[in-house]
Amino acid sequence: MTSVSCVRLAFAAAIAAPILALSPARAADVVVHIDKSSQRMAVSVDGARRYNWPVSTGRRGYGTPSGVFRPQMLARRWYSKKYYNSPMPHSIFFHRGFAIHGTYELTRLGGPASHGCVRLHPSHAAQLYGLVERNGRGGTRIEITN
Repeated sequence: MTSVSCVRLAFAAAIAAPILALSPARAADVVVHIDKSSQRMAVSVDGARRYNWPVSTGRRGYGTPSGVFRPQMLARRWYSKKYYNSPMPHSIFFHRGFAIHGTYELTRLGGPASHGCVRLHPSHAAQLYGLVERNGRGGTRIEITN
């Protein structure tokens, strides 16, 4: 390498370093863990637990799928086409029409009650939706265990 090439390379590096330092931080890794046996949802951001909420998963005959998923679609306002046009505020769809969403049946939280979706308090659904929206579907993992 010639001395001119070395100078050009050093100059390019000196210019690029401050530009790279100003680039936005990477999105936080969001993990949504739903435990069907305890009917609880724990939400962690970059490994630190941020929330722990009661949920309702699928009642007898309407199981909520277990596994690891990524959000497929977000919908701030959604109504079930399958179940009586029921409101599903702040829906995060993760697998074949199953979603995490808010519910107005607050007395049912903490026990199986849904047709398979994961229901939570509307204010919690809004918080989770905002977190996933800010950090991106690719930076969010949904884990559902028995």
